[in-house]
Amino acid sequence: MNEKTVWETYTEEEKEKVFDFCEEYRTFLSKCKTERECVEEILKDVEAHGYRSLKSIRKEGKSLKAGDKVYVSIMGKTLALFHIGRKSMEEGMNILGAHIDSPRLDLKQNPLYEDGGQAMLETHYYGGIKKYQWVAMPLALHGVVAKKDDSVVKITLGEDALDPVVGISDLLPHLGKKQMEKKGSEVIEGEDLNILIGSIPLAGEEKEPVKKQILQLLKDKYNIEETDFISAELEAVPAGPARNYGLDESMLIGYGQDDRVCAYPSYKAMLELTDTEYTCVCLLVDKEEIGSVGATGMHSRFFENAVAEIMDAAGDYSELKVRRALQNSRMLSSDVSAAYDPNYPSVMERKNSAFFGKGLTFNKFTGSRGKSGSNDANAEYIARIRKVLDENNAAFQTAELGRVDEGGGGTIAYILANYGMEVIDCGVAVQNMHAPYEVTSKADVYEAFKGYQAFLKNMGGRKLI
Repeated sequence: MNEKTVWETYTEEEKEKVFDFCEEYRTFLSKCKTERECVEEILKDVEAHGYRSLKSIRKEGKSLKAGDKVYVSIMGKTLALFHIGRKSMEEGMNILGAHIDSPRLDLKQNPLYEDGGQAMLETHYYGGIKKYQWVAMPLALHGVVAKKDDSVVKITLGEDALDPVVGISDLLPHLGKKQMEKKGSEVIEGEDLNILIGSIPLAGEEKEPVKKQILQLLKDKYNIEETDFISAELEAVPAGPARNYGLDESMLIGYGQDDRVCAYPSYKAMLELTDTEYTCVCLLVDKEEIGSVGATGMHSRFFENAVAEIMDAAGDYSELKVRRALQNSRMLSSDVSAAYDPNYPSVMERKNSAFFGKGLTFNKFTGSRGKSGSNDANAEYIARIRKVLDENNAAFQTAELGRVDEGGGGTIAYILANYGMEVIDCGVAVQNMHAPYEVTSKADVYEAFKGYQAFLKNMGGRKLI
């Protein structure tokens, strides 16, 4: 509706706040390239702000009360933060829900082989990617190797300036005539996303000497054997830090902004809470990029179980109360939207597109084409959100994910809506979504932080039961 960007409304002091907040976010984005790393880093921050694990509170035999800050985590990949409010949780919660997994290349369980005097790692891509974007670029390896003695080895290789990087080769254009005639989805096949990791043979070895040299290096540096790959979770991601983008440094470019660009301001908004009427929650989940499946995905009962545990620790548990708490809640499904791109206007419908510098983006519905697979938020809920954001001077816009027949996408919104709670998608607009490097506007990141704060502090409920 508004043709102006928020940049045109900021004072110099406000601009400084934007850049300061986004510099901290840039550091976070550079450090946290896996869901495990996100949880680990966020826990350090929230614990420094008074959050305690539910497990430790239970162990001490304490009861939760208004003002308490507590977290529940599962498998080091999914995290729920709770700031207990004055009202009973039965009256509903204000929930921010984002995901912290991102498209990437996972190593197979038997990944290491040698061919042509080169040691290689086989991968299986994770999430919706354009495979051709992942070749001929420096990659880093992040993850863990779990050993039979119950020890877990953390690996981060390729991020330090002195670290080596790895990568996937591409065919030279001189020999690429047939390759260039293929469809974009077939230019690089999934089974060709093999990572080159070494070429020096181990002295004295005749059979697979380069592979054995790599195994020796892994043994010396990490004390892991080839069979330990079976119980490893290792991810290949773009190497290097997130960077300021544009001559005016108004944007950020980096890996994994879908959806860490929403996860970061979501949990930071929780840290700004003091006294709150309703219990506020920040839910940071795994596996969204592959359908929210598994024990750490939103389709699991992790969140429902966590709510039950929290209510029990507050002395206010019953199965019926848990059901009411979930149904009476309000949620922003904090996930990214597609930013208008002047290079590709044909897939966008301009009046219903998200633009850089215009604040948070609300998607009343997602899904594809005829809203298939969508959560479609009700009008009354949107009206109440508009009121809260306007009263707190948080800029927002509305959008759809491209033209009606072009495609679409999904989020975790419809899963939480299954409880009967009010849910709408609300996040930051992104260019290059699902590419190795994604681009966002710093103004939108900061307005997301402001908007999420306003929602947590001021959103009231409609009690159904």
